Order: sequence, then C-alpha cells, then structure tokens
Amino acid sequence: MNFWQKLYKTFITNELNLNDQLAAVRSILANERTFLSYQRTALTLAAVGFSLIKFFDELWSDITGWTFLLIALITIILGIIRYRRMRDLIFNLETRLYDRLHTKEEIHD
Repeated sequence: MNFWQKLYKTFITNELNLNDQLAAVRSILANERTFLSYQRTALTLAAVGFSLIKFFDELWSDITGWTFLLIALITIILGIIRYRRMRDLIFNLETRLYDRLHTKEEIHD
C-alpha cells in the first residue's frame, strides 16, 4: 500500500481526530502547491530561454537563453527533490502520530 492509500485509509477509518486530519491535508496540499510553483517557474524560465535563443541573433542572447534553460532544468530537479523529501517527512510524521495514538489507546484499554 503506498503513502496516499495509507494516509487516506487512516482518515476514512477515523483513526485520527479532525484537527490532525485537517493538518495533514493542509500539509499535503501545501507541498503539492509548492511543487507546482517550482514547475511553473521552470516553465517560465524555459520559455524565456527559448525566446532569447530563437528571436535574437546575437551571441549575448544565445548565452543568456542557454543559461535560462540550464536554470530551468535545475529548478525542475530541485522541485522534484524538495517535493519527495517533504512527502516522506509528512508521511513519517503522520506515521509517528498514528503510532502514538494507537499506543495511548492500548494503554487505556
């Protein structure tokens, strides 16, 4: 079972209280928005780079255009790395919270 299935299964079975559910959802959505922001920025940088290369016939525009394309590629890679790290961090935090809640329930039973 992957991360999302485990997390949503936890929500559906009401094993977390509402505050914890909403906090987890906000964290997941914020991480996805940040990932999309990285991709949007990379797309803009690539568009500027291609425009400089295509529409200007000077050496400085070619160098600047290729630089923008390189920065766009780096932005894509950094966005993916950051998204995956945060996704794993959120999963680990949710797992610890889930385990802590179950440990308290076992103590009270």
